[in-house]
Amino acid sequence: MRSSSVLDAAALTAALLLTPLAAGVARQAPGPRDVLLATTTSLYDTGLLDSLAPLFERQRGYRLRVVAVGSGQALRMAQRGDADVLLAHSPAAEEAFMRAGFGVHRLAVASNLFTIVGPPDDPAQVRAAPSAALALRQIADGGHRFVSRGDSSGTHQRELALWGAAGGRPAWPGYVESGQGMAATLLIADERRAYALTDRATYATLRRRLDLVPLREREAALLNVYHVIEVNPAGRPRVNADGARAFADWIVSGPVQDLLAHFGESRFGEPLFTPLRGREPSP
Repeated sequence: MRSSSVLDAAALTAALLLTPLAAGVARQAPGPRDVLLATTTSLYDTGLLDSLAPLFERQRGYRLRVVAVGSGQALRMAQRGDADVLLAHSPAAEEAFMRAGFGVHRLAVASNLFTIVGPPDDPAQVRAAPSAALALRQIADGGHRFVSRGDSSGTHQRELALWGAAGGRPAWPGYVESGQGMAATLLIADERRAYALTDRATYATLRRRLDLVPLREREAALLNVYHVIEVNPAGRPRVNADGARAFADWIVSGPVQDLLAHFGESRFGEPLFTPLRGREPSP
């Protein structure tokens, strides 16, 4: 079990990082110019939406209301009609969502990479593993600590896919689920000197507070793609289809994608995202 100090730190971080709407995700009396965006904590934690929301509101005349949750919860919100538009990074779940008719358009917005972070001395030798999947296997086989989000988020789904490629996840005492967003999970892993799977953008926003270091570089299995999805208004009368389309068209437009290409440079020395301009990345 996690110590109470870790739990308190995680709860405090989550409370600080999420928007007020995240505490109660059922939508309440939106106005005709409100657009409710359900997005991932890993995207929200970077500060990107804090930068983009005022610009969208000025240019398109809508008020953007943001709920930061895991991708799985965001998709469930949209299915109920509690969101107008999504920014998610769980491709298999998104594709199932679209096949079921819950979304009407889905476009690639940006990408970055997942990585495995861990203690600098890397006792599981994650750096030397032939692949990220086999790196997870080494962590498990060595009985090392690993903190999973365990929340059906896009990051958690990617972790599960890596375990599948590694032959399945064994049970061992060092594996714990935080049930928290990405930032809180990283802080828990750091306190425990544990390994964790994270997107590089969230890690970059917290790296000055962490002793953990990135241990995996680019590989196909670690590509992290964010899509914008307009929610299907059919049978969901509360969905603001016009506002959703306005946001989706706006975020893949040239000027906004140019902003994405440089977001994070001044603060972190490198951009946090690669713009995709509505097109899927090359394999």
